[in-house]
Amino acid sequence: MPIETRIHGAGGTVSQTAVDIDAEVVAVPVGSGPAAPAAEVAESLPFTLDELLELHRAKGEPGEITATQVRLGDRMRELLLYGVGDAAPADLRKAGAALARRGRGRTALAAGVPAGDLAAFVEGALLAGYEFKIGAEPAPAKKALGTLAVLTEAGPESDAPAIELGTARARATALARDLANTPSREKDPSWLAAQAERVAADAGLTVRVRGEKELVEEGFGGLIAVGGGSSRPPRLIELSYVPEGPAERHVVLVGKGITFDSGGLSLKPNEGMKTMKTDMAGGAAVIAVMGALRGLGVRARVTGLVAAAENMPSGSSMRPGDVITHYGGTTSEVLNTDAEGRLVLADALAYADAELAPDVVVDVATLTGAAKVALGLRHAALFATDDALATALTEAGSTAGERVWRMPLVEDYRAAIDSDVADINNIGRGGYGGGAITAALFLREFAGDRPWAHLDIAGPGRSTSDDAELTRGATGYGTRLLLTWLTG
Repeated sequence: MPIETRIHGAGGTVSQTAVDIDAEVVAVPVGSGPAAPAAEVAESLPFTLDELLELHRAKGEPGEITATQVRLGDRMRELLLYGVGDAAPADLRKAGAALARRGRGRTALAAGVPAGDLAAFVEGALLAGYEFKIGAEPAPAKKALGTLAVLTEAGPESDAPAIELGTARARATALARDLANTPSREKDPSWLAAQAERVAADAGLTVRVRGEKELVEEGFGGLIAVGGGSSRPPRLIELSYVPEGPAERHVVLVGKGITFDSGGLSLKPNEGMKTMKTDMAGGAAVIAVMGALRGLGVRARVTGLVAAAENMPSGSSMRPGDVITHYGGTTSEVLNTDAEGRLVLADALAYADAELAPDVVVDVATLTGAAKVALGLRHAALFATDDALATALTEAGSTAGERVWRMPLVEDYRAAIDSDVADINNIGRGGYGGGAITAALFLREFAGDRPWAHLDIAGPGRSTSDDAELTRGATGYGTRLLLTWLTG
């Protein structure tokens, strides 16, 4: 759903800006210590800001808010002292999110912002105001903040590029959240393909969608097998971005697009299915990234592939023991139909390697519960065949607030996916454990010799509660990371 809050730069003082835009709320930053600001907005108060902070035992931590009232112009307004810590990007992202949540139900808020990464502050504010709702409009008190005017020492003209960058990344992330949060009753592979076509039309991309007939004819056996149990057939979505002028390199992004995962005949328990509308979060991130490339002036040529299917049980479902022939001829034995994401990704990776001649390939997928167990809900598992690529993605994730932790591609575990009847198994066996690692080793079989990275986002792809810029449900994880990497 569209982000409703609008952010713009302002000059002069916080007090005057609040009067000019009739803001109900004004905010000034407090650094670690806490360090009370020399804020002109507090001149009429009968106490100092230091005294107020001491009374509330404030520490200036990112996201902390201390409130009082102040008269500006002809009315009383709420004055917020909001913590920014050391004003690092993560601090400002969290601070912006706290202000946006505090501003719910208000038409306008004027905020001073310290020197630092203003784009991160903007992202935090916009993403914290995101919500996905089907049904009645929220009560007025719960509506997103209408306008956020920001004032920095640099001034509105200098701030404009950072506000534009933060807004672009936040809107792309919100799109990824929208796609993943949409219920699967509406969201089948053809729906996802239609959304990709809409994004392509708006963003100046070319798009090709392969339907079931083409997938069979061209040998995309993984997609056909996984989608075979559903009455709603699979799709392979291919989005292409070509920059103006010479391209620096060709990047292929591959996203898992399982629009609902029941587990197939290896049926999940009910609790395990409740979040499975978001099992295409990797594909959502790829579509969202592709839609933002032209606006951000990315110099690389980028192709986005989303392997979309619905994994359902029926008489036509793939069965444990089946052997699939993937694009390019590699065969895999299905030992568990709930390990379906790697089967559709395998087709897309093999196609990218054989037909697209990329310089680098990165896939994004909510792939394994093992990655979630290992790293929790805030880090993605990163596997890579190239150290420079791993370093670049790690740095981009740190900058974007979407952290990754590199995991090993353990060669000794390769034997775990040896099959008795096919080239490989779709799950590890033999007591090796390391489910996220064996899944990555499976995907590596299809990525070719070029630099390749795999982001397992099973943990950070979903959030169980509102936290900083995250909102409950799909997080859009990977969108900001990849955009930061591609624009770096």
